[in-house]
Amino acid sequence: MNLIYKNTSIAYTDTGKGSVVVLLHGFLENKSMWKPFLPEFSKQHRIICIDLLGHGDTGCLGYVHIMELMAETVEAVLKDLNITKATLIGHSMGGYVALAFAEKYPEMVNGICLMNSTALADNPERKLGRDRAIEAVKQNHKTFIRIAINNLFRPKNREIFSEKIKEIVENALKTPLQGIIAALEGMKIRPDRDHILDDHEFDKLMIVSKKDPVLDYKNVINQTKGRHVKLVELPDGHMSHIENMKEFSTTIMHFIENL
Repeated sequence: MNLIYKNTSIAYTDTGKGSVVVLLHGFLENKSMWKPFLPEFSKQHRIICIDLLGHGDTGCLGYVHIMELMAETVEAVLKDLNITKATLIGHSMGGYVALAFAEKYPEMVNGICLMNSTALADNPERKLGRDRAIEAVKQNHKTFIRIAINNLFRPKNREIFSEKIKEIVENALKTPLQGIIAALEGMKIRPDRDHILDDHEFDKLMIVSKKDPVLDYKNVINQTKGRHVKLVELPDGHMSHIENMKEFSTTIMHFIENL
């Protein structure tokens, strides 16, 4: 399904009936990452999967896709579907978008899950890494994608999931150059939204992986201390929906069923 928003086509799927759950993919991913979970998740829930700006079958909206703009496209899809309340589950960059959505439209949020994501802004070192990534993309985006995807997995899992990694890379290679750079620029300048973990009444869950190559495990854990935030720790890397698929699925089902 598609929605035209600001002259740009926003692609999404709408599966099942019941309370609404919005699934938001990460950088270089698209809505297809959720496909293995749809049969189970949609048994008692209405599942909306959205291709974020510059990813999958959704077009680009300029040269910088700030998280607020991505959140606005999510709201546009929900509005078009007459949905007034939803639970948002975001992987990595999708988590940043979920936080921006919660800040902008708190009345629409039933719950939020940050999956291998963080409420904190990029530190100076991380911002420098984004700039380097942008240069690498401009030089050879195909090589960048292959390396970037591989580096999301725990080292010992790169061989175990080698076929799956190839599939993800092939899918990611369809991401337009403009979409890749616009997302990197947007993530780099996103503000700190740590206050979202305190400010609102809706349920909050953080899924953290002990061997995540992208996010500092202890740093993410610290964000939950002294707060009404549920925490689930998984043993492997950034791609918990693949590396710890069964545990991830059980965690999400438990979260959305108990809201």
